[in-house]
Amino acid sequence: MAGGDNALGPSLNADALGQTLSRLAASHGIRQWDLGAACSSDTSVQVDRGEPKQLKGAQRSSITVRVWNGDGLVGTTSTSDLSDSGLERALSGAQAASAFGNPDDTPAFSPLATAPVAELNQPLQPPRGILQLLDTLKQAEQELLGRHSAIGTVPYNGLAERSSERIYLNSDGARRQQRLTTASVYLYARAEETGRKPRSAGAMRLAYGAGDLDIAGCINEAAERTISHLDYAPIETGHYTCVFSPEAFLDLIGAFSSLFNARAVLDGVSLSNRESLGQPLAVPFLDLHDNGLHPGNIGASAFDGEGTPTRRLALLEGGVLRQFLHSEATARAFGVEPTGHAGLGAKVSVGPDWFEIGTTPGSGGGQAGLNRFQADQPLVWIDSLSALHAGVKASQGSFSLPFDGWLVRDGECRSIEAATVAGDIRQVLQSIVGFEGEAKVTPDGLCPMVWVEGLSITGEA
Repeated sequence: MAGGDNALGPSLNADALGQTLSRLAASHGIRQWDLGAACSSDTSVQVDRGEPKQLKGAQRSSITVRVWNGDGLVGTTSTSDLSDSGLERALSGAQAASAFGNPDDTPAFSPLATAPVAELNQPLQPPRGILQLLDTLKQAEQELLGRHSAIGTVPYNGLAERSSERIYLNSDGARRQQRLTTASVYLYARAEETGRKPRSAGAMRLAYGAGDLDIAGCINEAAERTISHLDYAPIETGHYTCVFSPEAFLDLIGAFSSLFNARAVLDGVSLSNRESLGQPLAVPFLDLHDNGLHPGNIGASAFDGEGTPTRRLALLEGGVLRQFLHSEATARAFGVEPTGHAGLGAKVSVGPDWFEIGTTPGSGGGQAGLNRFQADQPLVWIDSLSALHAGVKASQGSFSLPFDGWLVRDGECRSIEAATVAGDIRQVLQSIVGFEGEAKVTPDGLCPMVWVEGLSITGEA
């Protein structure tokens, strides 16, 4: 994990903090406790046609303290004060709350909270400062506006840098600490031609520091995608073979990640159940891993909210459901080890880190040599999905989502005016034809272009 750097400000001392908590807990007769903390300093800028639109700087801290009483019940409290008095109040509050703990939901320490964690190559970068961020974003906006006469504004844009720190400590001696710097830029352009509807598209980039951001690539991608949607036409409603961009397919899988979530299984809000493990869920050439440690995952965490080390986890192998994502409590219920996917709170949550989607080795990988520009039938190329929170019914498996994309016919692409794609995630996973091209690293995971046949496309009436 990354070490300290004076340019990034003072770092918390996990050992000293653990000693303070041990002393304070002992003075209150508390034998079992843990603490999870996340602190960050954020700077961000937005512009509007060359003028500053928003300049922000913020320091945030989120600290959760849990205390177990003599009956094994857990009390939880939150604070933003890491001083001795603040920690003492948090411990006392959690101790008092433990009397009202839920006997049916009693989390414990992760058995892996003191196991070795992976060493991540995450070089710490000094901040560039808000004025330099502003100048960089102004220039990027100007370049994007100059790419086409129809691009009149870049209504959504931002350049941000963050320095953050995470800690997990417990009374059994766990001492986890990680520092990280990240930067991001996004540019979302709006183009309009006389007598035509406005069209929009964008791009984003992540890096460990603002100086490492691929600003030019972000400008190029935003411009190309926006310009490609200017010549649009309606599409006839029907069933089409769809080609999902890596970003769109990862968004769809993420919207249905409860399929792989042990917490959702135990709560009865997942399409999966205990008996689903070992059963086929997708085509026999699909592999899906959750790998928060992938080098392409900017912002990777070496451990989860309970201190469990992050690791690569096989969710689907050969289309068969192999494992669920677990916290300590769900792993205990299933009789397995925690997987490093827990968040710390009043109720411990479970969530994915970073998906890897690809072909099962030795399976053939579906249809070979797929190329959307050489297809003998019209295809719908789905570039990005919208309204994921409103258009997805995760517990039922169904979705109906507006999208931006193109109709590809005889090797020619034409932007689709307005349309929605609908289906069932189980149908999608069983109807994958194959993959096109090399897998691409995105902010949400690693994925190639994914061909899915027989999806319902509804054009604008």
